[in-house]
Amino acid sequence: MNNAINEHPVKSPDTRTVGVVINGLTHPCSLKMLSEVTRQLNNRGVLTLLLNVESDNHWQSVLKAVQRSLPDGLIIIGTDHSDALISTLKALSDIPVVCPGSISEASTTWTGADYAAAGAETARLLLSQGFQRFGYLQERESNPASAQKMTGFAGALVQEDKTLNKVLTAGGADRELAYQAMLGYLKRTRASERINALFCENDLLAFGAMQAIRDFGQGVHIGVVGFADVDEARASTWHLTSWAPPCDQQIAEALDQLLGGSAIQSDARRKSELQIRHSHLGKEVHGTMTKCGCASRH
Repeated sequence: MNNAINEHPVKSPDTRTVGVVINGLTHPCSLKMLSEVTRQLNNRGVLTLLLNVESDNHWQSVLKAVQRSLPDGLIIIGTDHSDALISTLKALSDIPVVCPGSISEASTTWTGADYAAAGAETARLLLSQGFQRFGYLQERESNPASAQKMTGFAGALVQEDKTLNKVLTAGGADRELAYQAMLGYLKRTRASERINALFCENDLLAFGAMQAIRDFGQGVHIGVVGFADVDEARASTWHLTSWAPPCDQQIAEALDQLLGGSAIQSDARRKSELQIRHSHLGKEVHGTMTKCGCASRH
């Protein structure tokens, strides 16, 4: 590594820089956010300083990079940042920090109520397919946004005299962990007691759960809905029905807070919505489903 580079700040006096703190560069939800952040920063003529935190052990090196580079602001994206990291970064009082999509942030584009509404609409979609037993798959138990999704989901079920029968926890933002959580549940649960509809905290968990359903076989059919609508959700391998939040607006609002200005007019704001595909459908619905690889083909 060139030591001359390390001896001088990355930022020049006439250049604006935003540090993007991300974890899990393999997580499709994080990658979707990262792509949108860099696109919008490029459009604003702002340099991107990418700070990848693969674990809590890396946060000290991130702090050193921030203190050396002195960006105009920090934007935290990803699904699994610790409260300690976020609190420490926000303690850098001279550098503004925002977390787009966080229900703890002051935001007009996405709030806890919106996460709950997404959960409720997902429940109504699955109820329309005639499912009777419902589950929710989360990464961890302590995520406020996930808790709001589950609350909205469970509340809409109660309104139709149904209940959230099972909450599964993967243990992290990992497809394989989701796979193991779902497969373990299928193996240890009697057929008559199994859920037949599943709402997942995000698409990554949904992919793992769907693969587990396929591999388990035995005629099991479970309708699945994800959250985030990442690019892979559209692939014929999954054909995943997924809730699409207004990612572009979340990022634009966060950058407005950091850099000033307004990239999106209030009357042009796009609403979040379900992207309907095959994965949520009831087993009795066929048609074009048989032409794709989604779990609903079973």
